[in-house]
Order: sequence, then C-alpha cells, then structure tokens
Amino acid sequence: MNKLKRYIIFLIGLFINSLGVSLITKASLGTSPISSIPYVLSLNFPFTLGNFTIVFSVLLIVLQILILRNNFKMENLLQLPVSVVFGYFIDLTMIMLTFVNPDTYVMKVIDLLIGCLILGFGVYMEVLANVVMLPGESFVRAVTDTWHTEFGITKIIFDCSMAVGAIILSLVFKHSVEGVREGTIIAALLVGFIARTIGRWLEPVKPMIFPEEFKEAEGEATIGDANSKVVNATNGAEAVNSAEKAVGGVETQAGVTDCREVLTAGILARSGANVIAIGRQYGSGGHEIGKMIAQKLGYEFYDEELIQMTAGTTGYTPEFIREKEEMMTNSLIYDLVNHMYNYSSEYDTPKDKIYEAENKLITELAEKGNCVIVGRCADYMLRNNKNCLRVFLQASQESRIKRVMERENLPEHEAKQKVQKEDRWRADNYRYYTRQIWGASANYQVTLDTDLGYEYVCDMICGDKSNL
Repeated sequence: MNKLKRYIIFLIGLFINSLGVSLITKASLGTSPISSIPYVLSLNFPFTLGNFTIVFSVLLIVLQILILRNNFKMENLLQLPVSVVFGYFIDLTMIMLTFVNPDTYVMKVIDLLIGCLILGFGVYMEVLANVVMLPGESFVRAVTDTWHTEFGITKIIFDCSMAVGAIILSLVFKHSVEGVREGTIIAALLVGFIARTIGRWLEPVKPMIFPEEFKEAEGEATIGDANSKVVNATNGAEAVNSAEKAVGGVETQAGVTDCREVLTAGILARSGANVIAIGRQYGSGGHEIGKMIAQKLGYEFYDEELIQMTAGTTGYTPEFIREKEEMMTNSLIYDLVNHMYNYSSEYDTPKDKIYEAENKLITELAEKGNCVIVGRCADYMLRNNKNCLRVFLQASQESRIKRVMERENLPEHEAKQKVQKEDRWRADNYRYYTRQIWGASANYQVTLDTDLGYEYVCDMICGDKSNL
C-alpha cells in the first residue's frame, strides 16, 4: 500500500513537472536546461518536444549502462516507462497551454516564474515519492558514483553542458540561438531553490503522508513544572523572582518547595535532567561555562569534540566541518550548488550531511546521559528528550566584544564585526534547520546573562553538588 501511494505521488509530481516545463517553454525565454536540447530539436524537425524528450531520455539511459556496466541495476530500467510517460505528459500539457502566448516581455517573465514555481513543486513531489529518478538526474548519479564527484557540482556541469549543446545545435540548424535564453539561467537558479524551500515548509506533512514509516512520537516532554518554564536571570533579584514564578511552591523530586532552596540546589536538580544543551551568543562564554558545568558535575563535555566525532562518520575533514557546521552563507554559488541536491533524494548537501550526522551523534550521546553539549542546534534536536535541560547563554554586546578582543587578540572594530557576523551565521543556521528563532526564550527552559559571572551562572545551573 505504501509503495502504491509513493508511485501515485510520483506520477502526480511527474505531471506537475511536465506542466512546469511546458509553461516555461511557452514563455519563449528559453526552456529548462534538461529540456533545452529536445526543444531545439523540436524546432527543427517534425516531432514534438515530448517525442524528443523520450528519445533523449533513452540516450541518457544507454549512457548510464555504459558508465555503470555491471553496477547498472535492473530497477533503473524503470526510467524507460517513466520517460515515455513524461514525454506524453509534456505533449499533453503543451496542448493544454495552447492559449498561453504572452506577447509582452513582462508577461513572458510572469509565465516563466510561474512555470519555475510549478516545476519546483513537481521536483519536490518526485523526491518525496522516492521511487525512481528521471534519466537526467540518474545520469548525474551514475557519473558521481563512478568517478566519485560531488553531486551538486556535477549537476551544475551537466545542466551547463545541456545548454551549451542546445546552443551549438541551434547554431548548426538555424544559424542563430533559439531555445536557450535568460529563462534557461533563471530556471536553473530558481527551480532547485523552490523545491528546497517547499521541502522545508512541508516537512511536517511527510509523517502525515507516510505515517507507517514514522514511529509514534513519544509523549510530550515534561521535565517538571520548572522545566516547562523559562528562567530569565539578568541579576540576582530577578533570578529569584523568575525562579519563584517557575517553581511556584510546587514540590520537586527532592522535596524542595522554597524558591531560594531551588536556587541553592541548582536549576538542574529542580529539573531532574542529566543532559544540558547550551545555545550561546558568540563571545558569551558558552564554551567556558559549559566546561565548568561538566567538570563540576563530572559529566562528559562535547563542543569541539563533536567535530572530530562527526568527521569519523561523514568522511569530511575536521577543518571542513568546522568551517561549514554553523555557518549559513548567502553566497549565490554556494546556494546554487546546494539547491542542485534537491533532484536526488539519495544525496544530501555537505552541510545537510554534517547536520544529520551531528543530529544522530547528539541524540545517541543524550541517550547515554550525564553530558553537556554546546551549540549545533542541540536544544532543538533534544527538544523532546525529557532528560534534557535546554539553556541559552547571552551577554551584552559590549562585554562580548571585550572578551573576543582579549581571547583572539583583535582590535575593537574587528572584534565587533566578528561578533555580529558569527551571531548572524548562527541565527541563520538555526532558522534554516529548525524554522525557529535563535535565542528566543520559548525555545529554551533557561536563559541566563553571563555578565553575572561565569561562576554565578555555573552555580545557578549546578547549585551545590552535594544536593544533587
């Protein structure tokens, strides 16, 4: 039943995909890269775009056989009927869109953008179904598997090659360039981005579509009354007041009823947790305080250690992971490479691969308990872990700049720039993977200002070890 559901979703996605390709083509600003060669051929021979799409797909399947040889799986022959169906879908949608003949450049651009949106959604559905890849993407996979290249980069090279090939054919037959224009570039840039964005937005829908593949979620994490509240401490008096609101005289596991006794025992004792996930502003002392807490409690401490452990599972170097793990760049080239991975459910972007590896690692470490984990969206990863206390450490920008100046021997203006840049990267990274706001109190059970002093913050969390 599940398999049938996946094939139905795939066929729907295939039709939507063909509708997007046809609308992009009808915009007359160039077609998508993968369709550019069939489109140019259709302009010069008495066969349809769908016909040439089928022929070109068969050629790509043959090339896969030659490249993979004994590694070509029989199941990959499913590309053949899929290509035939896709070709006829294109011809059908081209007929359906006969009325679409934009006569102004603005209308052409609008049709192109709508086509990219539709095509992106179709790509998302195909990847969601995860049953078979179209020949173009499967060819790229064959190349990456054989010569061990990066999927994203290889996909870009493949798309560029298709566009160049179409230009050459057009020059040979028409002595002018037809079928490859600015729309081809726009489609190459936008479709992957759209598919990726839709995938993130609709991630919660996947368990609804394939409930049998997802375990029943454990009950809501309840770590005690105080653990479901947010303790914001900016000074001693406010800490007491916040604790009073958090515990409200409700008896704890240790029988503590007075808020001052709770603060003496420490927030950790009140929560009953044995895992601490620390989010932190850059320069707030998250690493140092996390290490102090671990030493005081006799817990394992994980920060930079996670980089080495992740390197062992991903094959990436520690230096590569350190550069990528919490950095979210807005670089166009970087995004373009990443978006190309949307065409294959079997490949993750390097950054996504690092995140997934760290997610698995952090989850396993938390299951063992008695540990402190710093950064890497650990608070989000462990949000349903009833034994985890989620803490966010902040400080004034002035004090953070001062710490960075002293720690990294930087002048004030460079330290300020670095603090702002690192915070922006961490916020973007957190929002990208969690769809939550980094540092928002609702995402944490405890928010503490480290300007109170490292020892004070440590004691707020740990309390007197004899009481634990």
